[in-house]
Amino acid sequence: MGSKRLNVFERYLSLWVGLCMAAGILIGKTVPALTDALRRMEFSEGSQINVPIAVLIWLMITPMMMKVDFASIRDVGRRPRGLFITLVVNWLVKPFSMALIAWVCFRWLFSAWITTADADQYIAGVIILAAAPCTAMVFVWSYLTDGDPAYTLVQVSVNDLIMLVLFAPIVRFLVAGASSLEVPYQVLVLSVIVFIVIPLAAGLVLRRWLVGRGGRQWFEREVLPRFAPVSMMALLATLVLIFAFQADNITGKPLHVALIAVPILVQVYFNSSLAYGLMRMFRVEHCVAAPGALIGASNFFELAVATAIALFGPESGAALATVVGVLIEVPVMLSVVGVCNRTRHWFPSPEEARS
Repeated sequence: MGSKRLNVFERYLSLWVGLCMAAGILIGKTVPALTDALRRMEFSEGSQINVPIAVLIWLMITPMMMKVDFASIRDVGRRPRGLFITLVVNWLVKPFSMALIAWVCFRWLFSAWITTADADQYIAGVIILAAAPCTAMVFVWSYLTDGDPAYTLVQVSVNDLIMLVLFAPIVRFLVAGASSLEVPYQVLVLSVIVFIVIPLAAGLVLRRWLVGRGGRQWFEREVLPRFAPVSMMALLATLVLIFAFQADNITGKPLHVALIAVPILVQVYFNSSLAYGLMRMFRVEHCVAAPGALIGASNFFELAVATAIALFGPESGAALATVVGVLIEVPVMLSVVGVCNRTRHWFPSPEEARS
């Protein structure tokens, strides 16, 4: 395999997140009146959905959703073992294992440094993070492992459809079970509509219109690359706002950021190892196994951040927990990519896998 590299924004995403964190904290501390005015901008009183962040989330997610071709789902019966393992890990293991890991960490291991109220918030945040399987960045991880792009697209498309149905009830059930927080179901459903249904529908409409106008090859080679910077800049602007809203929380609790990272790291390596091991056990070829392990480890952090803000507010500990997930995502996932590439010989060839 030839050497493959992320672009500058993708490779140094953690650096940009760190810079946004610094810029946001500076803004929150130096211009608190502006920060408060932005924080109070909601769609309606009590909705908890912040208007500036919602607009940025749409700009961030819609170009990502334009990559998803739901027509590819007709190929779902092709090599079903890989898809089955991915779905089992994403929906029957990942959110529930994260709830257990978070409960052990925040209720027991870190109880000397974290109050009960903070523990509730952090548990809720990491559960929301784990209940949202990765979408856009999986295409990057798949590319770096020589994954089958068509099959990766099927995995992402099926997960997105399942997320429409299962994300809200899983989050509500696990947050209520692992913490003392109440999750308003109407707010959670509204979050799914605002942050999944709307950008998903917009991405689907734009994809169909643009493909019909210039053809699929033109769309994928010329149009999608032009939208990529929009997603990245919207992500960074969102993080500046979030860290501005979180300025007092972060400066007052720097240790908590490091502690929040622990269960997220454990969850990433546990789920990627489980999915990868099952893929090997069931003799799935590497070009399907590697992306399957990676989608089981990474998170749709854009959705997680938006949902945590909608449920608990932009200055909440839950929102902080989801942002920590963004901060560590790229270096951690690159380490998983490296393991997948070094263990390619563990898996059967395509011909052997089909026999």
